[in-house]
Amino acid sequence: MSRVNAAALQRCRLYGIIDLAYVRAGDVARVAIEMIAGGVDIIQLRGKGQELATLTAVGAKLHTVTRAGGVPLVINDHAEVSREIRAEGVHVGQDDLSVTEARKIAGAGCLVGKSTHSVEQATQAAAEGADYIGFGPLFATPTKPEYTPIGLDEIREVHQRVTTPIFCIGGIKLHNLPQVIGAGARRIVIVSEMLQTPDIAKYARTAREQLSPKLSA
Repeated sequence: MSRVNAAALQRCRLYGIIDLAYVRAGDVARVAIEMIAGGVDIIQLRGKGQELATLTAVGAKLHTVTRAGGVPLVINDHAEVSREIRAEGVHVGQDDLSVTEARKIAGAGCLVGKSTHSVEQATQAAAEGADYIGFGPLFATPTKPEYTPIGLDEIREVHQRVTTPIFCIGGIKLHNLPQVIGAGARRIVIVSEMLQTPDIAKYARTAREQLSPKLSA
């Protein structure tokens, strides 16, 4: 499992999630290829409620695509799956394993990202040693209906207090992306709208173009 170094992670701007609630297992490779063609920097596999055997099989096939494209693959929730398929990362939530526990299971060379829903949680995740932080949800989103949106007001503050790479997430779409960037976001995650668009590569390129002024940040 090859670690993504800190400098490479700092350069990442656009994070895509392949959510099996939206994408059939048979379409995962195609979606990943389109994401990579559009300039997505990191791809996560999310399969809430899926059997571990299914996630492992889908993840292994997906990893052949992401590895060939030079894009890190992150597994949501399941550090053991990340270890099994030698993925580059694992992502945990507030109610999941700690960063230390996830890294112990997945392996010392594995990236560990953590979801946070406030500036305080973000600073704590950084103190735990998370390699990157998800910050949100900014807006209401069908992928996280149980969370109250936190809005845009804390984006600048969290970037001032945390040096760990922060990926803003939750309800981000092309129409509100300028607001998110204007509020101080440097890195973003897009899920449902990207997965549901007829041309994923074109969509990703459009998002990258909007992010490009932030590339030196």
